Amino acid sequence: MVAISEVRGQLANVKNLGSGLVAVFVGGTSGIGLSTAQEFTRYATAPHIYLIGRNEAQASEIISELRTVNQSATVDFIKSDISLLKNVDTTCREIAQKESKVNLLFLSPGILTTQGRTETSEGIDRKLSLHYYARMRFAENLLPLLNQAASSGSLARVVSVMSPGNEGKLVEDDLDLRNNYTLPNAAAHACTMTSLYMAQLAAAHPNISWVHSRPGAVNTNIMRDFNPLLRGLTQALFALTPVCSSIGLLSVKESGERHVYAATSPLFAPRVKGGATVGADGAKGSGAYRVDYDSSIVKAKAELVERYLGSGVGKKVWEHTRAMYAKATGN
Repeated sequence: MVAISEVRGQLANVKNLGSGLVAVFVGGTSGIGLSTAQEFTRYATAPHIYLIGRNEAQASEIISELRTVNQSATVDFIKSDISLLKNVDTTCREIAQKESKVNLLFLSPGILTTQGRTETSEGIDRKLSLHYYARMRFAENLLPLLNQAASSGSLARVVSVMSPGNEGKLVEDDLDLRNNYTLPNAAAHACTMTSLYMAQLAAAHPNISWVHSRPGAVNTNIMRDFNPLLRGLTQALFALTPVCSSIGLLSVKESGERHVYAATSPLFAPRVKGGATVGADGAKGSGAYRVDYDSSIVKAKAELVERYLGSGVGKKVWEHTRAMYAKATGN
């Protein structure tokens, strides 16, 4: 565990990363994404912040708040339903037209729902799209800008907030769960495929850091799609549970601080320049990290991830994901 005092000490050093850092927050208008954007803006020097989301009215309030937090910050909002991969492409093109580099890509869109498979117009389950496919599409599309930041010696990092340590068995002949959809399967596939795909991106782009983060239990509005009764019962359970960091219960502010730490700390820098070993843990030579709510390396399920990478399942996930991109976007 990394003490919160150490985390906050590191945040004071974010200014040393240089002026004008460009940070893209996908899902940045609520919850962990918003909290992380707030803390990043607080500590960075003249950053350019992009917030990607659907709520334009809410975004307008957030922009005013971020500019108050840091008067040197530039903040832009791009309205987009990024459950559709075509919209992800459009959003990334808009960013690329304005920027020559991206220093941080922070990915936290998602929903917590009791509904079964709910397909988008592109034929992808909405939950899987938000939690996996759209996120990795953002990473792929913004790779040229991330690599440009890395080549200049600046921060270049991708953080996806999901659930490392909860990887599970994949239905290898049905990775998008068209025929085997259950909520547990969807959660396991989104988590496991994220770890596998990011490890392979780390091997292909060793000068960029790739962080799969587990936030623990944080009081956000992710339960918004629950029916009122179930939402009320769940919120009551959180209210009655003692706040205990040992089981991952954090305030939204602390979660934001710890995610800025994951996004900027040298602890999660690329391990190898010019050629990384594919792996699930940066300590083994890869620039891919599985990071826990307390800012430590996740050890649970590391062997499963390594086995999938070594046995060719990682390659199967890679090929499947790119095929889904082509199917949804024609590109």
